[in-house]
Formats: sequence, C-alpha cells, structure tokens
Amino acid sequence: MSTATVTSKGQITIPAAVRVALGLDAGSRVEFVEIENGQYAFVAATESVQSLKGMLRKPGAAVSIEQMNQAIAQRGSGQR
Repeated sequence: MSTATVTSKGQITIPAAVRVALGLDAGSRVEFVEIENGQYAFVAATESVQSLKGMLRKPGAAVSIEQMNQAIAQRGSGQR
C-alpha cells in the first residue's frame, strides 16, 4: 500500500509506483471520484475528448421529423 502526506498547502506527492501504474507524467490530470461517503477513487484523467471519436456508430439513415411524428402517432394509437 502506498501512502502520501498532505502539506499545509493541501498538496501531496503521488508515490512513484502509483504514477507508473497510472501512466502519469508531469502535467497529467487526475480526478477524485467519490465512490462512497468518505471514500474516493483516484483516477488518471489523461484521455482527451478526441480519443472518444469513433466509439459510437453513425446512424444508418436520417429520419425526418414527419417520420418521427408518424411513428409517435402510430405508437400512441396502438398501431404498429
């Protein structure tokens, strides 16, 4: 288990083993995520928003407003 001490300015030095395990370098960002009351997970926030590109597939075909309204009306009337 790794430990760190909080300075008077609220700073800590992340132990080297933890930095290596999380892939952290100087300037890396981290997040503190509350997992339970009083317990936090320390998570590397090194991924950029651009890395999310391509995770979701593009829709097959665009649907018009008229088609959406027709589908809503059919479901509302019990038709299929």
